[in-house]
Amino acid sequence: MCQLLETIRYENGQFHNLKRHTARLNRSRKMLFGKEDEIDLEKILLKKNPEPPEVSKQNDVYKCRIIYAKEIEKIEFIPYPLPVIRTLKIVTDNEIDYAYKFTDRSRLQQLYNQRGECDDILIVKNGLLTDTYFANILFYNGKNWVTPAHPLLKGTQRQYLLETNQIVLVDIRPTDLNNFQNVRLINAMIRFEDELDIKIEDIHF
Repeated sequence: MCQLLETIRYENGQFHNLKRHTARLNRSRKMLFGKEDEIDLEKILLKKNPEPPEVSKQNDVYKCRIIYAKEIEKIEFIPYPLPVIRTLKIVTDNEIDYAYKFTDRSRLQQLYNQRGECDDILIVKNGLLTDTYFANILFYNGKNWVTPAHPLLKGTQRQYLLETNQIVLVDIRPTDLNNFQNVRLINAMIRFEDELDIKIEDIHF
């Protein structure tokens, strides 16, 4: 049976964006396994409060990693340092499908291995920009932050920014890159305000 994954930012005793993680987990369980009952992540995770035993006071941010299929199989906490990403390599795969957050990332790993000396990849599918290996991506056009309308995975941080009207959906092609001033990476662990930015000129074909 395939396994799926939810990754939740845990910081100073708080689980971030828990409502959206819960919704995605239960939506995946229903679509893939026919499970109609809903798991209450907040109730399960708060049983570990006030602090999970794995959490050290010396580290502020942890990755709460939940592995599940029909039911939750494992919960672990891992210290999370903000990654350093300065360059992206554009790679193309018109067949890749990662609509669900599977633990099996072998297809993504094959693309990641094509990055050469770059830090990460930017995946093109059917002529449109989608995601990097581990993050959704935002572009700044001098007025608005926009994000690809057809990502490989609809991330929870991306969903939060859409619901709060901080970003706009746009179809973006590699030839559109020069229309933007800046690129920003986001995911469940990397917030918009963390400003993990990459210069347009550091995206390589």
